[in-house]
Amino acid sequence: MSVHSRIYMDCVSGKPVDPRVIDAMLPYMREFYGNPSSVHSFSGEPRRALEEARSAVARLISAERPESIIFTSGATESNNMAIKGVAFRNADRGKHVITSSVEHMSVMNSCKYLKTKGFDLTFLPVDRYGVVDLEALERELREDTVLVSIQYANSEIGTIQPIREVAQIVHRKNAYLHVDATAANGRLPIDVQREGIDLLTLSSNDIYGPRGVGALYIREGLRIEPIIHGGGQERGLRSGTENIAGVVGFGKAAEIAMNEMQSESEKLRKLRDRLIRGLLDGIPYAFLNGHPVHRLPDNAAVRFSFIEGESILLSLDMMGVAASSGSACTAKTLEPSHVLMATGLRHEEAHGSVLFTLGRHNTEEEVDYVVRIMPDIVKRLRAMSPLTPKEVLW
Repeated sequence: MSVHSRIYMDCVSGKPVDPRVIDAMLPYMREFYGNPSSVHSFSGEPRRALEEARSAVARLISAERPESIIFTSGATESNNMAIKGVAFRNADRGKHVITSSVEHMSVMNSCKYLKTKGFDLTFLPVDRYGVVDLEALERELREDTVLVSIQYANSEIGTIQPIREVAQIVHRKNAYLHVDATAANGRLPIDVQREGIDLLTLSSNDIYGPRGVGALYIREGLRIEPIIHGGGQERGLRSGTENIAGVVGFGKAAEIAMNEMQSESEKLRKLRDRLIRGLLDGIPYAFLNGHPVHRLPDNAAVRFSFIEGESILLSLDMMGVAASSGSACTAKTLEPSHVLMATGLRHEEAHGSVLFTLGRHNTEEEVDYVVRIMPDIVKRLRAMSPLTPKEVLW
């Protein structure tokens, strides 16, 4: 592999838009520019495309009907809408909300916002793999608990949560379950009805669609308080003229994901295991973050003792490889990831983590290149680190 080749293994931060998605979007930028809410003929095709995309997204998660899908500007807005919308709508029933200690910041901060409005907030612990403690969930549920928000899978460490079991526990107390499926959608089959999910957050770009588009699934019969007010689009729950080109792209990406998920996930799983095995076998004092089995097929989260992940990322970038140290939304701070800290890692252990997230474009040749260059990178950085014991230098 040439040093000048660029290898992208940072799909957690943003995926390339599939060319088939771009082709589907272009007519809605060039020709079909009418507002779908208008009554004249220019609105007909945009309105039809909007509802077709809604149906495609609904099919991907086995929603009971297309109208259960509300389009948003992305996963962050969907998480805000779900958490605040359910809490405010049901405040007369109770003011207790539960989430986990490894959620995305848009979930964590939405819940913390509710605390400023008089709600009680409980953060559930996780085990060393990042799996939510179900016994703690049972204990913390109260008669005034209105909402539990637990992610389907963690984007930083790849761990998949036991959502069906979570749903059974939550519903026994007559609370609602919101699931952030941003990291899992398109990689794992999701059936909101079978799994007992009341609200589900989705992101377009995380399934190779355009950025700036997402969706919130809301179970039939469940009512939430709108957090954006205006002209009443999207059943009055998310006002504002729909981004038709973006929504069409989302729908096409959902269609592709539904048709190709099984084969693509199997390919990614093989690449992931090849990468993890190569790094752990080739570098001493290297460890896997997250669950060794119940993990996303595209996620290879590894930590290296005695050095910092940021230094590894810079070295990788000079060698033509893009990776990350965790969620792009938490990478703006020098503080260690709250996800890694919640699994019990010490500060210095968390700081040594590197996250490789693979996509449909990655190849065995690229994985082998990373496995080949990483030992020298780690060895060089450890030689410069005052934390490295002499006996570790090899």
